[in-house]
Amino acid sequence: MKEFVISEVKTETAILVGLITQEQDEAKTKEYLDELEFLADTAGAVTVKRFTQKVGGPNNTTYVGKGKLEEIKQYIHDEEDADREIGMVIFDDELTAKQIRNIENELKVKILDRTSLILDIFAMRAQTAAAKTQVELAQYRYMLPRLQRLWTHLERQGGGSGSGGGKGSVGLRGPGETQLEMDRRIILQRMSLLKQRLADIEKQKNTQRKNRGRMIRVALVGYTNVGKSTIMNLLAKSEVFAENKLFATLDTTVRKVVIDNLPFLLADTVGFIRKLPTDLVDSFKSTLDEVREADLLVHVVDISHPDFEEQIKVVENTLKDLGCADKPSMIIFNKIDAYTWVEKDADDLTPPTKDNRTLDDLKKTWMAKLSDGCLFISARQKTNIEEMRETLYKRVRELHVQKYPYNDFLYPIE
Repeated sequence: MKEFVISEVKTETAILVGLITQEQDEAKTKEYLDELEFLADTAGAVTVKRFTQKVGGPNNTTYVGKGKLEEIKQYIHDEEDADREIGMVIFDDELTAKQIRNIENELKVKILDRTSLILDIFAMRAQTAAAKTQVELAQYRYMLPRLQRLWTHLERQGGGSGSGGGKGSVGLRGPGETQLEMDRRIILQRMSLLKQRLADIEKQKNTQRKNRGRMIRVALVGYTNVGKSTIMNLLAKSEVFAENKLFATLDTTVRKVVIDNLPFLLADTVGFIRKLPTDLVDSFKSTLDEVREADLLVHVVDISHPDFEEQIKVVENTLKDLGCADKPSMIIFNKIDAYTWVEKDADDLTPPTKDNRTLDDLKKTWMAKLSDGCLFISARQKTNIEEMRETLYKRVRELHVQKYPYNDFLYPIE
């Protein structure tokens, strides 16, 4: 069977492909391709070209139209003539087995979609047994409906395996079907084993949670690469891995934090992202158990990102899917040092320049009205961190009094 996990990062050149539709205009497609390029960079690939096409929807057989596919093929051929090999073509949406097979046959290079690219990144980032098991389960869920793609060599021999027809399939249909079903059975058995392993890991985690004592649990949530790990390091004085890459944190990290003699548990969770299929989210639900167990959700937003409003919606929808939409929460707008002011930020306020903008200016914007007690910080520049600590202290203290009214407090109650 085909090896799926990428164990080493190799620099390859990539082409990105996206569609412009009625539901996704040109500006939105550009944003998605920008994110796809960031994903490719995280995986170790260098993007050299983008192709887009205005269509009503994805082509059922080749995703893009035949003319656009021929244009991509010609570009790859021209690059090869110039001794610049194209390593892969990455599509911004999830492809079916039929689409992948047809595109591969036409372009003769490696074909990836957004989901398989994210899975590759997950495979590189996973460190703990739980994360590695979740990645493998997600990979098999992705691979299962695409198994037939792995047996295209039978088609080259005589018409394809399991096609159900065609003169060339005589004498090959049986063995192809048998091997396909054998692989499917092996994968299903492996998935069952992985699910059981995750259940055992979850039992261990539940035991660990019970031993954490009477402390409020706070979870950092948000889109990927918004600065959650940097905030975690500031508050917990820890060394959680943080870098300007997507999915820098894959394993949930929990640390004890003490603010003014008030202890609580702070969890740094895996970031969310757009266009994740349900199967992939299901595989990582156990990673997000800290979110479901949390007493307070701290939603971190990268205010410098041009599309941060949609990122907020993605996170809110994911929290809703996890059954956590009604939990107490607060919003922290991070990276204010890189934020570009726009006209709509305040009604009766002249937009200040980046050099003379103040925190008070940001507190007058429409963003400050999104949630009670919104905070504006720069974790990297350590701007307004003290106000963040004070606000967290007040929120955690309120929740502690409600949850453990008879507990002995180590801090004054006002």
